[in-house]
Amino acid sequence: MKKQELNIIALANSESQPNSFVVILKEESGTRRLPVVIGGFEAQAIAIAIENIQPNRPLTHDLFKNTLVSIGVDLKEIVISDLKNNIFYATLIMEQADGTVVELDSRTSDAIALAIRFGCPIFAYEQILDKAGIELDEQTSNLEKEKKAVGSDRPLSKYALNDLTKMLDEALNGEDYERAAQIRDELKRRNQED
Repeated sequence: MKKQELNIIALANSESQPNSFVVILKEESGTRRLPVVIGGFEAQAIAIAIENIQPNRPLTHDLFKNTLVSIGVDLKEIVISDLKNNIFYATLIMEQADGTVVELDSRTSDAIALAIRFGCPIFAYEQILDKAGIELDEQTSNLEKEKKAVGSDRPLSKYALNDLTKMLDEALNGEDYERAAQIRDELKRRNQED
């Protein structure tokens, strides 16, 4: 299966899910973004690694990395490998000292936290990006104008398709990926009903 390399471009509070965060991954050689909702602990683990903060005692992800390194295992890459019921699944691709490659199932948030610590690439299969990725449109206008024009407090199910399409463009242009994911899901729901 074809896979695309991704880079972390943002980590923010999730507006749609209280006490959650969203990590935004961007295609290395494209314009699609992949928003992944994660828990607070994982967000903290990712933020600490991104900022290169050294805690007094190893956090869980640091301990796991230290354990792998001490037994001669290197994390080569992570792959966001599946999407079921709006939940991302990831695979850790590791290499043992003897060259044996081992794949291990992982939560995507944990995989990302480990990838940062090991300095290894993050990939997603093309089918995942096709299904859940958000394409940026360079010819969109300001998100705030669109919110005022169509009244963003209404449920998405109350909007006409053309309004939803405009709102999606605006959300992407304004890098409001959480809102863009909600609109994308509403558009997909309507397409399935047709």
